Amino acid sequence: MTDLDLEQFDRELSQYVRMATFPLAIRMVEREADFDPKARRPRRDLDIQVTICQAIGMSRRYGWHLGITPADINCPLTFIPFGFAAEVPFSAEGHACAGVYTETPQAGAKSESIVPRLPKGRYAGIELAPLSRATFPPQVVCVYGNSAQVMRLVQAALYRHGGALKSIAAGRIDCAEIIIRTLLDDEPQYILPCTGDRVFGLTEDDEMVFAMPARYADDVIAGLHGTHKGGIRYPITKYMRFTPSYPGQYEKLRSALTSDQ
Repeated sequence: MTDLDLEQFDRELSQYVRMATFPLAIRMVEREADFDPKARRPRRDLDIQVTICQAIGMSRRYGWHLGITPADINCPLTFIPFGFAAEVPFSAEGHACAGVYTETPQAGAKSESIVPRLPKGRYAGIELAPLSRATFPPQVVCVYGNSAQVMRLVQAALYRHGGALKSIAAGRIDCAEIIIRTLLDDEPQYILPCTGDRVFGLTEDDEMVFAMPARYADDVIAGLHGTHKGGIRYPITKYMRFTPSYPGQYEKLRSALTSDQ
């Protein structure tokens, strides 16, 4: 996609979905030298380390262009899925999950096994920026919104081809769902934000995520146009062509008003 396409997509999303925060362009970067030199680096430029969901929150709320590598990240749950570290028995056997998200290590191992993963050492980091300001071709486009806004994006994604979107929810490590699963499955999805995203990314209780491969932009634009023309809008159109009814004493007042005329 070109910069002009990204700007157009941002305008379409703003017009038809009206998000409260910036939609994001995201890509995995194979070499640290591939980052745009203007990208903020949390450890170098801010003197902090962050979670990936925190970086997403900064980018979508502040409008920042960020580049993050393992040196910028302090969330231990993300190193293995993103291929920044090799699998270790403590994680594979479910001990990192047990006592927090699962009752036993055995259940924790099952939860760990479904987290999507990238090959170890394949990527050096993650680059993300508001869609209209991205200087790189994104692999993933990510939008946070309320359930009605995410519904509109689901409808748009299905407009040309029909069917339904498939999504899974584990309530943990949603950054892996947003970025990795979208890349691996190569399909749009809606995502339930995890606890960490709410704590560190400051995601609100009424927010969900819609993530899609960037190649779906044309389909989603066409779907937003088509469903809008078909009468589906955001904000949701409310039905108001009805005569209200009232408590009994109001109707007695109506009768009194009528009898006095």
